[in-house]
Amino acid sequence: MFYFDPLYYVLILPSLALALYAQSKVKGTYARYLRVQARSGYTGAKVARELLRRNGVDGVEVEASRGELSDHYDPRSRKIRLSHAVYEGTSLSALGIAAHETGHALQHHEEYVPLHMRSLIVPVAGFGSNLAFPLFFIGIIASVEFLQTLGILLFTAAVVFTVITLPVEYNASGRALTLLADGGFLGREEVDGVRRVLGAAALTYLAATAMALSQLLYLLVMRSRRD
Repeated sequence: MFYFDPLYYVLILPSLALALYAQSKVKGTYARYLRVQARSGYTGAKVARELLRRNGVDGVEVEASRGELSDHYDPRSRKIRLSHAVYEGTSLSALGIAAHETGHALQHHEEYVPLHMRSLIVPVAGFGSNLAFPLFFIGIIASVEFLQTLGILLFTAAVVFTVITLPVEYNASGRALTLLADGGFLGREEVDGVRRVLGAAALTYLAATAMALSQLLYLLVMRSRRD
């Protein structure tokens, strides 16, 4: 139904444009600094392991994973998974991403509150993002207010997840820059390159939040039309 509603595109197009720009920006910046090798010669895997050791974090494994830009920290298995170009690479992109994911492991170790909150809401957010729109529009078509309200509530959980993700990601990036610079992994002139890589990645989370908020606004406007 919403695919034929002009209001949907009015509300969504700005955030969609931001998302497309962010995706292009992160890929371009990542590729650019993938070609710039760090003078320290450390690989992403070695950086991650060394940062864990220096910060007294035990029990976290660093392993290679498939795909490009598939890097992540899994708090359930306590594993930092790095793509091949990051795991074995010595580029500024590799070091920045490896340190960023290690930042998440440090957040977990220190019981960083936003990360803990995000972990708690993951099941509800995943459930909500899949069922919110179908339930809402079934409620619209059948004129069942309960289903409309349930759809909005479920999608709100997904929005809260994206909002909480912002401080988690920005904090991890801030930690990464500080750890790399203070730890001697980067020269002063190399910090800006890593900052650009992490900044481009952060823009994708900002775009995801904008998109989620726009969709929630659309649901609320649709609901008000029916009242």
